[in-house]
Amino acid sequence: MATNRLTNNQLAVIALSNEYCQAIELAASVEPQEFIGKMVRLLPRIYIAVTDLKAEQFSEPEYALDAIHLDEPYYNQVRANVAALLGEDDTYLETFHDDMKYSDTPIAATVSEGLADIFQVLFDFVEDVKNSELELQLEYFGQLREDFSNYWGQTLCNVMRPLNELSNKDYSDEDEF
Repeated sequence: MATNRLTNNQLAVIALSNEYCQAIELAASVEPQEFIGKMVRLLPRIYIAVTDLKAEQFSEPEYALDAIHLDEPYYNQVRANVAALLGEDDTYLETFHDDMKYSDTPIAATVSEGLADIFQVLFDFVEDVKNSELELQLEYFGQLREDFSNYWGQTLCNVMRPLNELSNKDYSDEDEF
């Protein structure tokens, strides 16, 4: 399928990725309920848009697409900001961890790490696509879709469960003791 422009869904993936990255970067400046609400609305839309990217639309990359734009200190900063915002609500019991099949004890995970892992993928994707020619953009979309299938799609699903639970929590009287 030869085309000389991005599809509406591809443009939506870029826009949603950018919106997600902005929300994560601003986590330290919003209230928990606002942040959680934003994540609960954004993550399913990202999931749908990325699953609608069909692998057959993209050619295999001619070379490895492994440019990393997000450095470790910035990753740690956004993760820490989300962890501080969620406080004790950051930790949840993970049921889809590979080690669960060998363990009788629950495995703890954090919303902040899951969201930061997704942030890393989408941040790098937005940076890659931003100033690239169409042919290379299509390769980045193919890589994003493949990586989604291999690992970060499951992370997105896993983190939605605790966020969904937290979206019903009343944070208004947390400071009253």
